[in-house]
Order: sequence, then structure tokens, then C-alpha cells
Amino acid sequence: MTTLLTVISSLLWWVLYSSMAALVFALIGWSVLRWTERCAVVFNRIYLACLLWTMLGMLLVVGVAAYEGHLHPPYGALLSSGLLRWMLVLDMLVGSILLWRLVPRIDARRIRPGSACMAVAVIMAIGFGVATSLA
Repeated sequence: MTTLLTVISSLLWWVLYSSMAALVFALIGWSVLRWTERCAVVFNRIYLACLLWTMLGMLLVVGVAAYEGHLHPPYGALLSSGLLRWMLVLDMLVGSILLWRLVPRIDARRIRPGSACMAVAVIMAIGFGVATSLA
């Protein structure tokens, strides 16, 4: 019973932290996409794409941290890991695809792949800046 409660609690915290991060990322992505597309974009679809992307990204980072044994601070060794860098590249690719496929413009056309890549790049730059300042 304790194991079941631990798993349920972990899943709830995973979704909660993912949704908080996704809201921040969606606000950044929304402003970048409005700027690059020169047109209004649908915010709730950006949030959905960012939520799915953040949940997958958290799984990738925690998986790499568990694999390399860096689950406790300091995280400097984890940030310089080659495997983490490859997972971040995969994460950025998935984020670009999710934004490109899930986010329509207000005129019902899909956003350009270049705009999705720009939004992901800005989000990752800000996220990595925060991560390195906290490490």
C-alpha cells in the first residue's frame, strides 16, 4: 500500500511541477510566436504543447540523472554530462515538433516550423540560464 501511495504521490507532483513550468514556457512561447508569426496564435494549444513537452523533458532529465547517479546537489556534474546534452537535443526536437503540429494561428493555418524552432530555442535558453544559475 505504501508503494502505491508513493507512486501516486510522485505522479501528482510530476504533473503539478510540469504544469507550473509549462505555464511559464507557454507565456514565453506565446510572445515569441506572436512576434515571429506576426499574427495571433492560440494560447491554450501552446500551453498543451508545452505541457506535453515539459512532462517528457522532466522524464528525460530525471532519467539521465538517475542513470548517472546525480540525484542530489550539486548538479554541476550533471549539467556537464554528454548524455544530458544529447537528451536536451532530443527534447528540443520533440518540443519543436509538438509546437509545430499542435499550435494553429488564429487564421486556422499551422505555424511555420522555423517559428516553432525559434520559440523552443528561446524557451530552452531561458530555462538553461535558470538551471545553471541555480546549480
